[in-house]
Amino acid sequence: MFYRLMKMIIGPVLRLFFRPWVEGQEHIPDRGPAILASNHLSFSDSFFLPTVISRRITFIAKSDYFNGRGLKGRLTAAFFKGVGQLPVDRSGGGAGEAALRAGIKVLHEGRLFGIYPEGTRSPDARLYRGKTGIARLALESGAPVIPVAMIDTEKIQPPGKVVPKVMRVGIKIGEPLDFSRYEGMEDDRFILRAVTDEIMYALMELSGQEYVDVYAADAKKLIDDARKQAGADKADDAAKKDGDAEGDRPNG
Repeated sequence: MFYRLMKMIIGPVLRLFFRPWVEGQEHIPDRGPAILASNHLSFSDSFFLPTVISRRITFIAKSDYFNGRGLKGRLTAAFFKGVGQLPVDRSGGGAGEAALRAGIKVLHEGRLFGIYPEGTRSPDARLYRGKTGIARLALESGAPVIPVAMIDTEKIQPPGKVVPKVMRVGIKIGEPLDFSRYEGMEDDRFILRAVTDEIMYALMELSGQEYVDVYAADAKKLIDDARKQAGADKADDAAKKDGDAEGDRPNG
């Protein structure tokens, strides 16, 4: 109910103001399970993709979003349910396994499961190394992986921006990737890496993004550390200038 209601409200608004274009929609199967593997440029990605696809897509989200108290908490929970988010406890060491089991359950029910292989939003619009959880998901479920490239969504809502800029965005959907040749090899870490890299290569080709062979989370940390250091250096320079100016003043 929430999903249909939100799609009836949000979908027309997004189509009216952002006019999203889509290529390759014929690659989405009319029925049966499939994994939609998307690049991740903006918080708004999870809204635009369901807008252009008629079938319901389930993503995972932190369970905290569904457990809030009061009116705000209930509205937040209803919102995330409405856009097809599935609550998963992502705290602790078993977070990855919990997400994997949730995804397999969705796929075994014959539904579409959406996932961002990079694990987090790109900090600079480049494509980063994929995490092998998507490979395990594909091999254990047997579902095809459909690469999806979000185009220009980082321009309408970059990290930290709440109100999106109104401009046109696009979605490219690639041909399904079949990994049935690796059936029963989901515990082989070399196979998992090879499958993940094949998915990321397909995303790179589809999106036209520059590929960086490091994890996005690590890149974010480096960028944050550099910003903090730049801020500290700026503060030190300002303090030094103040000290120099104090020393240059005549006594008495």
